[in-house]
Amino acid sequence: MITGMCVCVCKPVYDSSLTDAQWAVIEPLLPVRDPRRAGRPLKFPRRLVVDTVLYVLVSGCAWRLVPHDLAPWDVAYRWFRAWTADGTWDRVDDALRDRIRIVDGRDPQPSAAVLDSQSVRSHQGGAAIGWDAGKRVRGRKRHLLVDTGGLVLRAVVYSASVQDRAGAKLVLTGVRDRFPQVGLIWVDGGYVNAVDAGLVGWAAEREGLEIVAVPRNADVKGFRVLPRRWVVERTFSWLGRCRRLARDYERKTAHAEAMIKVAMIRLMAARLAGEKIEPRGPIETEAARRLADDLKSE
Repeated sequence: MITGMCVCVCKPVYDSSLTDAQWAVIEPLLPVRDPRRAGRPLKFPRRLVVDTVLYVLVSGCAWRLVPHDLAPWDVAYRWFRAWTADGTWDRVDDALRDRIRIVDGRDPQPSAAVLDSQSVRSHQGGAAIGWDAGKRVRGRKRHLLVDTGGLVLRAVVYSASVQDRAGAKLVLTGVRDRFPQVGLIWVDGGYVNAVDAGLVGWAAEREGLEIVAVPRNADVKGFRVLPRRWVVERTFSWLGRCRRLARDYERKTAHAEAMIKVAMIRLMAARLAGEKIEPRGPIETEAARRLADDLKSE
């Protein structure tokens, strides 16, 4: 018989887990159970549930493969699904973005934004799966509207078969109801060309938005940082650090949009906690150095 063995339950620590400072930022924004509504007490703390969702997001593993020292996968998925349906992720994302803009000395309401899309392969079936003939990708498109600092204002996921100009209308419809000061949207040349410039007129007439294209210089070969457009490209790079977003593994577009918001929540919580996420490995470090050099030379 073995005696003197210490048996303890310690909080799991993974690279994806929230630090105490990050949890202090997020905790007040999450729903709190009202004891007056009866029901059983929570068996698993909310922090453990969020850490489990973040483990799936960052590692890219399947829900059923989360480690046993985190919350059970079905519990974490149930909370992820519930918070997607009731808009919790949206509210947390909006609150943290406003706080960051205030800390940076800016108005919480942006006046300009950058729009772009990204085609990603779908791992399995699900809703809104299509074929992007231009990128030769079967899957979905992620359409992001970001502020001039790269923080996501709106994320819409839909079939990859939908053209960018049609997808832009899905993103921009009603955007001024949430962001009334937005008046200028920068886009790439694919949204405004000689074949179809209808997006410009539609945005001005229906939404009161000015669309300005930032075209790529055809004479310049290789990588080139484009004014304004590099901001949204950097946001896609931020999302790419989460392996769950390397492909689209979600069966519902609402869950795919929620994963984008959770990734931004993690990033913004770290920033508000004063814990800057540095690039890892030689490739990310070199890419960050080149981007900084290109921006200085603008």
